[in-house]
Amino acid sequence: MTPDTLARKRGPALFNHHKTHRWIRQIHLWIGAWGALAAVLYGFTGLVMNHRMGENAWPQGDSRDAGAATLQIPAEARTSPERLSLWLQETQDLDVQSIRKGGPGGRGGDAGQPPKWNFSGGTAAHSWQLEYAPGAGTAELKRSRQTFLAAINRLHKAVGGGVGWRVLADSFAIAMVLLGLSGLWMWARGRSYRQMVASVFCASTLVFLLVVVPALL
Repeated sequence: MTPDTLARKRGPALFNHHKTHRWIRQIHLWIGAWGALAAVLYGFTGLVMNHRMGENAWPQGDSRDAGAATLQIPAEARTSPERLSLWLQETQDLDVQSIRKGGPGGRGGDAGQPPKWNFSGGTAAHSWQLEYAPGAGTAELKRSRQTFLAAINRLHKAVGGGVGWRVLADSFAIAMVLLGLSGLWMWARGRSYRQMVASVFCASTLVFLLVVVPALL
């Protein structure tokens, strides 16, 4: 087989390979642009929260009291947490994002403590909490205000962002996965298995496993 014949046979395969590379490169660039701000936000808040404990803990932001009020709970809203949640939404304009049941029969409650229902909601910067003892005629509503650092830390933990933030954060998470996969594909292009084994990628994988696996055991 002559070199010209071999080149003609390999031509379509090389063309498709280069075309695939161009497509993945464009996807990598566009996904990188979409997730760039998310990478900065998640990277910064992750670094801050990673150093939240110990003697030299980094500042995590502050949560400050923004007032309290006593709510009169009607009889029809006292029968279940779901009914009380609906009443808070309809009459107090409080959208409940989390319900926790404590005390006897509740998850995570102490059997020696009276039962209670805890409701929470709000945004990353302005939050509220309500604790209710089943059967009582009143409940105390507490409001808090978070500083900017505390608020973005709450967003990192998917607290107070609402449905819109969850959808956006999911898109960022998917973008980061695709960014990593496309980056690996482009990095591995043209390298042999021996070069990949002896590369920084292999070293980083080993270090990652040495650190993560013991933490999960």
